[in-house]
Amino acid sequence: MNKAVFIAYNQALTEAVNSILDRNQIRGYTKWAEAHGRGSDAGEPHFGTHTWPAMNSAILAITDEERVQPLLDDLKKLDVKAEQQGLRAFVWGIEGMI
Repeated sequence: MNKAVFIAYNQALTEAVNSILDRNQIRGYTKWAEAHGRGSDAGEPHFGTHTWPAMNSAILAITDEERVQPLLDDLKKLDVKAEQQGLRAFVWGIEGMI
């Protein structure tokens, strides 16, 4: 079964996230280069404004179920290493696709 993985992250982590996708052989994805948001717990806003200059990017990747956990494990390691930057990943099932 295929799964969707949505990854939202500080743009400062772009190279690391790209490397993780490559290492996990995640080829197919859609990327939003500039995404606004803020963390649900203690994260500061990333709005690309004078007051809140940081920006996020977001990726939606569709992959085989067996690739999801290794991907999440690598993303979690990055998040722990760069905790102040901000990174979140969410997974849900794909019921159909063409």
